[in-house]
Amino acid sequence: MPSPEPFVPALIIVDVQEDFCPPSGALAVPDGRAVIPVANALLALPFAFKVATQDSHPPDHVSFASAHPGAAPFSSTTTIANPNNPAEAYETRLWPDHCVADTPGHAFAAGLDAARAGLVVRKGRDPRVEMYSAFRPPLRDPPLAEADSGLAAALRARGVTDVYVAGLAGDYCVRHTAEDAAAEGWRTYVVEEGVRSVGGEEAWREVIRELGGNGVKVVSIGGEEVGWVRGLTQ
Repeated sequence: MPSPEPFVPALIIVDVQEDFCPPSGALAVPDGRAVIPVANALLALPFAFKVATQDSHPPDHVSFASAHPGAAPFSSTTTIANPNNPAEAYETRLWPDHCVADTPGHAFAAGLDAARAGLVVRKGRDPRVEMYSAFRPPLRDPPLAEADSGLAAALRARGVTDVYVAGLAGDYCVRHTAEDAAAEGWRTYVVEEGVRSVGGEEAWREVIRELGGNGVKVVSIGGEEVGWVRGLTQ
């Protein structure tokens, strides 16, 4: 009789930080603090591996409007080019300064049980490139190896088969983290109650449609897919 297929689930809690939470976060996601109890409920489950990520920018990061004279956060854009191949470039939105390393806004949000995470991944530390995904920047030709977070290697080293994602923001860092996890070959799920988006519910509905086309399933914390994790023993 064949052996049962292995099930080694990992949890990634994305960027639940003070700067992404109302009322005083520099880039507050609407209703962002509502993800904290859901994230804590997930962190209490017997996932084989638990990861918490932090946006961790230098003060001159390319995604900050303040780094571009005359630019305004939210409404202005800039072109980001691959430092190793200027022909690979894309246009991106600019943001207020946020999650600058060693500032109060960089900290995990008050009340988040981040101590349950076995690994903290700090991303976005290279001032030259954007990094919504917890895995790597969106540059592929060639990949920017020095900005890779090492998360994929950490998941593979632990034999992970399934990746569950929640956090902030659904339409940016959660989305790109989940899509990269699926592209790397893991069965990937986003836990919907644990997500809030910069663009609110309307933006999140559009993201759900796109996630499905990229191999990511959106699930409920009370649903069957998360129930598989509850059935594990510590």
